[in-house]
Amino acid sequence: MMNENHKKHTHKDCRKLLGSLSDYVDGELSEELCSVLEHHMEDCEDCRIVVDTLRKTVYLFHKKSETDSMPADIRQRLFKSLDLEEFIEK
Repeated sequence: MMNENHKKHTHKDCRKLLGSLSDYVDGELSEELCSVLEHHMEDCEDCRIVVDTLRKTVYLFHKKSETDSMPADIRQRLFKSLDLEEFIEK
């Protein structure tokens, strides 16, 4: 049951903010929009998860670009487990 302090938001609110997430994670979003997004995330677990996942993805991408490429067998297993086999370079 929702407590009195919990603000009700709609998925429409989430959709409006999705376009700003990349700029938010990259630190390129205006202070005002950052404030709006952070306020929304206080009450929206789904958006917090999306932002956290995006941050981790960006981190892993940058980390990978700093290291050698992934061994082919590991890459194939990863793509298979993510159901992305069509993207495996042959």
